[in-house]
Amino acid sequence: MGRRTKCLSTFVAVPVSTSKALRVAVIADSDTRWKWGALTARRLSERDAGLSGFLLRGRATPTPRQLAEVGAGVDPDTIREVTGAEFVRAMEQDPPDVVVLALVGGAVQAMLHGLASLSRRPVVVTGYVGVVYEKLADGLLLRHGADVVLANSRHDAERFRAVYEGVGADASAVTETALPFLGGAPYAPADGRDTVVFAAQPSVPESREGRSYLLRRLVGHARLHPAREVLLKLRSKPGEHTTHIEELPYQKMAERLPGGLPPNFRLVYGHMGDVLDRADLLVTVSSTAALESLHRSIPTAILTDLGIREALGNHHFIGSGCLASWDQLDAGERPRADPHWLARQGVAAGGPPSGGGSYESAFDAVRARVGHLLDRPGLPPIAPYYTPVTAPGYLPGILARHRLDAAPATEVTGVRRVVRDAVRDAARGAYRHGVQRVVPVIRRMGEL
Repeated sequence: MGRRTKCLSTFVAVPVSTSKALRVAVIADSDTRWKWGALTARRLSERDAGLSGFLLRGRATPTPRQLAEVGAGVDPDTIREVTGAEFVRAMEQDPPDVVVLALVGGAVQAMLHGLASLSRRPVVVTGYVGVVYEKLADGLLLRHGADVVLANSRHDAERFRAVYEGVGADASAVTETALPFLGGAPYAPADGRDTVVFAAQPSVPESREGRSYLLRRLVGHARLHPAREVLLKLRSKPGEHTTHIEELPYQKMAERLPGGLPPNFRLVYGHMGDVLDRADLLVTVSSTAALESLHRSIPTAILTDLGIREALGNHHFIGSGCLASWDQLDAGERPRADPHWLARQGVAAGGPPSGGGSYESAFDAVRARVGHLLDRPGLPPIAPYYTPVTAPGYLPGILARHRLDAAPATEVTGVRRVVRDAVRDAARGAYRHGVQRVVPVIRRMGEL
């Protein structure tokens, strides 16, 4: 993907009463959050428009290959890497009308405090990439202060409001919507096609034993059904990082598997929607890919082999009708999803149980809220729940991590900037090498 930097923000049309074109910026810290953030920006628009992007510099900053793979047709007009302080400076120098914070909770909190210092601030939108199965209170309170906190389902909206109201915080920002990347053609079996897709996750399960077990069962399923195509869908290549660190890549484990891989087993990359186009069964532990699959009415199995546990995230699917083990799948069982559970989770939005409109109508509420905010003569000050008064032992560390604990320094120019950028790039390369290569080796040595 070309990295053009001729401007900081471009135009995305959002339906407001003034019908004016609006400037929107998206900042993300990983490949999956970029996908969510960019497509959320698109969903704010009733038609295709331009998009500018910022990538928060860190261990999971996506590579051009990852951006292209998860892009789903979203090609930003401009995109560049920034630190938290640089992003806030950019918003001060050329403020957009709307900014989408597609970041981990701590980074969202830091950006909120940074944006609160601007002389003219944008409407701030944030939310979650997929299933919210851990750190509910922590993540939500770190996102408090945004004008719009997106909930991907009715179930999430109720939980989010309960957390905010429970601590005495304003819950009006919570807005029910749906995941922006659902879609694709409804499932239709094809003659002669029999394809099982396993959607891998970088850190679920974390242990070598758990990951080895899942790989052995997947390969065993391929051997048991030689006429069936079995695909292991991978998120990243070795050396790349996604939202979570993957210290034990399935690719490397597959290379050392006794007996090798059967001819009907393949490792695949690419956009999940393209893989689902040919899937007859999606298997995973708790990947958000399950929601994409269920939205398209593809048979979907949530594995119980390693238990139904909060640490795995598969507890989120209790009541879905999708829980199954490899033994059951080997025997030919195909789970059938419960339609009422689907409706509460914001998938199959146009189906009979929801009683609502189409999937597209799931974004009407957020479009209306953003439009209402933009029509106001002025936005209220950003007021996060966490302040030096409410969290004096927590907030300072979050702000310092993103260098937003003090006013942004004056922009460095000329030779000093060239030298600074060269040193920063070298340090970033060393940091990434240490996190991605050295640390996993040391941890594996410690397991010997």
